[in-house]
Amino acid sequence: MKKKMLAGILAAALVTASLVGCGGKDSTDTASGAKAETASQKAEETSAKAEEKTEAEPEAQTAEQVTLRLMAYNAEATRATYLKYLEEKFPNIKIEFEFVSQDNFDNILNTQLQAGEGPDIIEVGGQTKLLANAGYLLDLTDQGFISSYADAGLQPYTVDGKIYATPLQSWYEGIFYNKKIFRDNGLEVPKTWEEFIDLHKTLEEKGIKAQTMGAQSYEPMMKQSIALVNNMFYSTDESKGFDEKFNVGEGKLEEAWLPAVTEWYKIIEAGCLTPDMLGLSYDQALDEFATEKAAMWECGPWAVETLKEKNPDLDFGMFPIPGPDADKPGWLVGGPGSAFAVNAKSEHVQEALQILEATATQEAQQALVKDNAGSSFVIGVEVDLGDLYTDCDEAFKAGHVYAPWTAVWTNGNAVTEGYGKSLQEVLAGTKTVQEALADADAINDDLREAVGN
Repeated sequence: MKKKMLAGILAAALVTASLVGCGGKDSTDTASGAKAETASQKAEETSAKAEEKTEAEPEAQTAEQVTLRLMAYNAEATRATYLKYLEEKFPNIKIEFEFVSQDNFDNILNTQLQAGEGPDIIEVGGQTKLLANAGYLLDLTDQGFISSYADAGLQPYTVDGKIYATPLQSWYEGIFYNKKIFRDNGLEVPKTWEEFIDLHKTLEEKGIKAQTMGAQSYEPMMKQSIALVNNMFYSTDESKGFDEKFNVGEGKLEEAWLPAVTEWYKIIEAGCLTPDMLGLSYDQALDEFATEKAAMWECGPWAVETLKEKNPDLDFGMFPIPGPDADKPGWLVGGPGSAFAVNAKSEHVQEALQILEATATQEAQQALVKDNAGSSFVIGVEVDLGDLYTDCDEAFKAGHVYAPWTAVWTNGNAVTEGYGKSLQEVLAGTKTVQEALADADAINDDLREAVGN
């Protein structure tokens, strides 16, 4: 049964992984500030370096319009202002935006890359290391714009000391809550996981649906449970070095995460998350929260504009997912979000590098966060997240934002997908949390063996 489950999850990852050996992950030093160069000097340096890496035409700007295909798993609406900025800045470069849902992204991308028909610019996350090791991504280490980024934003996209992608804004996910429902019922933002569960019971007793969840997707439960792991494991000294050990098979989730995920499971035992949610999609859950049929919904800033469009009068905020200690800020799931990489086989490498160089500017970063709130990893760029996230201030200040699968794990996407799908079985009552964690460990081990690590 386990092998049958693994087959579907491994399919996309092994397409890439089977082609390469296993590369280790090293951090790389970058300058702490932007170089004092003019824009024209940087452009010349970028073009010169690109010529060394490709046989593409040396002239980056030509009279003839060049079309760059950008494949992404975040919807175009979350990049609208940014894409408009690029359109105005580069009249000779047309960005053809291709959205592919997360569930199908790796399969479609890998198929295209193997066929030599991949996009010019690729939105990447947890699959970066596999793609880089397979030779699909352009090495960006020596590009001038790399020094504009803080090391923390580059680390997830660094393989063997080389940088293969540049981060967009950070991402984070917490609990959206309806402030009016809370005020009308004398409720406060919970400070502990126990208070969070009791809050559900109080709301349900008043005839109000407490939390909606689109558990048709594996992601919500996966992320919510990892928020408890953040609170109970990653906030302790015990976790130091664990993710690096997990990458080489020396650390096991079944052992390290079990106490925290068992604590998270209490929300299922209490009937706050129910099997019928497995039939609810992301859009349906969003609609329930937007139309005030549910008091809480776990999600992130990418949903804000849609919520406001559906209900302009919706009064809502976000709070971090709390842990066992009321004296400590809760945690958000997140960190460096997705990033942009350049297809090493692109016929328009120089133009793609121009886009990445422009993305490292304050103007582009502000354009990015306008449609999808988050902090910037470009040094010196400050972002005001607004009142919507006031309840998250202490968590942000404490640095309580983490997602191990995007920050460190080599096989992050495949492991979290398998783990999340096993949690769906936990909600259905056919699997235990310990079995779900064991499934995740098995996926990691199988992928490591597949690439010869």
